[in-house]
Amino acid sequence: QRPPLPANPTAPRSLDELLPITIEPIDPPATLLLSHPRKLTVLIVNHSDRAMNLQLQMRLSHMTGVVVCGSSFLTLGEVPPRGGSCAVEVRLVALVAGLFEVKGFYVVDLTTGMEVGMPSLFEVFVELPEEM
Repeated sequence: QRPPLPANPTAPRSLDELLPITIEPIDPPATLLLSHPRKLTVLIVNHSDRAMNLQLQMRLSHMTGVVVCGSSFLTLGEVPPRGGSCAVEVRLVALVAGLFEVKGFYVVDLTTGMEVGMPSLFEVFVELPEEM
């Protein structure tokens, strides 16, 4: 029988430590029309044990096919700890037809400078408008 592995003090102990902040799209579209901006509501949740002064950033260099339309950041202000949340609207526009991941979203704690990069939020199929 093997002895138990020693605990790694630097390893994350929970998902909340790995992703203290999450972004969830609310009713994301399955399709977008090429060159037609579309509003998307996202829910930002603070899973940490402390309030955070947050900013949502959409980084163009990490986006492909579908990009943010308008301001590339939104200052959210203080979001309470342990499940505190806020919902915000962003606008997306598709630049190319095809299947794309909506990604490039980061949340920054303006007090500490901590950045949390989000995984891809969802996939969307970009269609050509009928009039093209």
